[in-house]
Amino acid sequence: MLRPDDFAGLWQVTREIDDRYSGQIGRFEGEVRFGGDRADTLHYNESGTMRFGGGPDLQATRSYFWHFHADHVDVTFADRKPFHRFRAEGQGLGTDHPCGDDLYTVRYDFTGWPRWTAVWTVKGPRKDYVSTSLYTPVQSQS
Repeated sequence: MLRPDDFAGLWQVTREIDDRYSGQIGRFEGEVRFGGDRADTLHYNESGTMRFGGGPDLQATRSYFWHFHADHVDVTFADRKPFHRFRAEGQGLGTDHPCGDDLYTVRYDFTGWPRWTAVWTVKGPRKDYVSTSLYTPVQSQS
């Protein structure tokens, strides 16, 4: 399983969001920095530019904590509330995340390491989209 040192550093992220409700495609380009001062936890800080359809560029950020265990990674929101869990190896599903009446499911793929993907499928009464993110290292990863 990949460990914190494998992720630590700066990554380029590109994301395509296929919003089935609006019929539009959103695109995000930015970077993610994984850092922290604990051996078993990384702070995920993402920032970049988002655009839907022909709309204006919008600045977007998100922040999580990745808590590494022997056989899985727990992801929490910036306020430390639980988000989901996954195995940082091969490819496979993470745990689902219900948010109100909407359900978020994720599939990670680390088979092309050090490039990797996360595909979120979100369905519910207010949302219906697929978000595909590709992560590429910017500097050499440990």
